[in-house]
Amino acid sequence: MLTIHAADAVHGGPDGADAVAVDGAVVVAVGPCAELAAARPRARIRQWSGLITPGLLNAGAPALLEAVYHPDPREADELGEEPLTGAALAALGMDDARWGASARRGLQRMLRHGTTAVRGPFARPAVRTAVARSGLRVHAPAGPAAGPASLDPLVAGPGGGPGPGPGPAEVFATTLDPGGPADLAVFDVPDLAALLAEGAGCCTATVLDGRLVFRRR
Repeated sequence: MLTIHAADAVHGGPDGADAVAVDGAVVVAVGPCAELAAARPRARIRQWSGLITPGLLNAGAPALLEAVYHPDPREADELGEEPLTGAALAALGMDDARWGASARRGLQRMLRHGTTAVRGPFARPAVRTAVARSGLRVHAPAGPAAGPASLDPLVAGPGGGPGPGPGPAEVFATTLDPGGPADLAVFDVPDLAALLAEGAGCCTATVLDGRLVFRRR
């Protein structure tokens, strides 16, 4: 389906770009919404507020999915809602089924942070299966991680909050070029500087392979 995603601005697009046209799983054009819509009168227009960027790359995914337990909401009274590590994780007596379920919830949390790709590899078969079924793209490892893993690729660690972290070149999984994959994210900020300051928790939508896989309600 031909869709135009329009917002206030597009990071990585030409000057004046505020929209990305997507046909199926492929980006077909980036530019002013008025021009893209005029050239494609049958396109569906999704209007967003904020900044459209390429989807993010989470380099810490193996640690987040294979050394962290993401509780089921039904376990909130017993385990809380935050990811568990260390002694709390060891006390759970994890098996393959539980690792797979935890990974699926962790992957959903990544999508809520604009992530469309992760770095591997993944040692646990149940986690590999969850990642494959999620549709997230898997990139090869690129050396040791720079710091603690975080659901937010823009920050240094899970407890660090917004602040210094990887640079833009390390966190964007792709570029929004015609002919490239339709992997993008929308953030409730005006520009890249504000996004780096705010963090990816301000994500309002994630599009993976042309499909809307997360939308903040």
